[in-house]
Amino acid sequence: MKLLLTAFEPFGGETVNPAQEAVKLLPEQLGSVTIVKCDVPTVFGKSVEIVTDAIALHRPDAVLCIGQAGGRGSLTPERVAINLDDASIPDNAGNQPVDRIICSNGPSAYFSTLPVKAMVSAIRDAGLPANISYTAGTYVCNHLMYSVLYTLEKNYPGVRGGFLHVPFIPSQVKEGTSIPSMPLGDIVKGIEAAIRAIESHETASVHGASADHE
Repeated sequence: MKLLLTAFEPFGGETVNPAQEAVKLLPEQLGSVTIVKCDVPTVFGKSVEIVTDAIALHRPDAVLCIGQAGGRGSLTPERVAINLDDASIPDNAGNQPVDRIICSNGPSAYFSTLPVKAMVSAIRDAGLPANISYTAGTYVCNHLMYSVLYTLEKNYPGVRGGFLHVPFIPSQVKEGTSIPSMPLGDIVKGIEAAIRAIESHETASVHGASADHE
């Protein structure tokens, strides 16, 4: 199995993105899964171009995009992406779309085609907190997830795709604040567990962890 694993660069004034740092530490081979890594700019439009080009080049069996969700305390596979850009802050190129449709000919939403329940179960079995999320936001993460699922449906039937958000790492959180974080090594461990679940479960309709979320 070949997995395209993408990660965003730092954004919003941060100097580090735990998604990017964790993906750097992952091996290029995990069991029978060959991992192809792809850095992605936190930019509307450009992020999609980079990932769709990588899909065309590498022809993966599945695509897993990783992003930062500051304020969350667990690893959260996203179940749904909506057809809307509505940015509260500019992206790294200064774009700040408001109430903009992503794809005029696309549906209102796409559901992840990765086994999100199995991913949550696997991460929890690894001793780490995990929950399904039902909102990927309306920033670049949701933009990329929606666009990847649109691209896969239209051009690569049978290729699965989805998104996983990770928390801040401790260095991003000021001492004395209540904002949750997770050690980078644990984030890496959690992503590895999620990848193993993707490898071993062929569809998104998998019985497992309850569908709770933060």
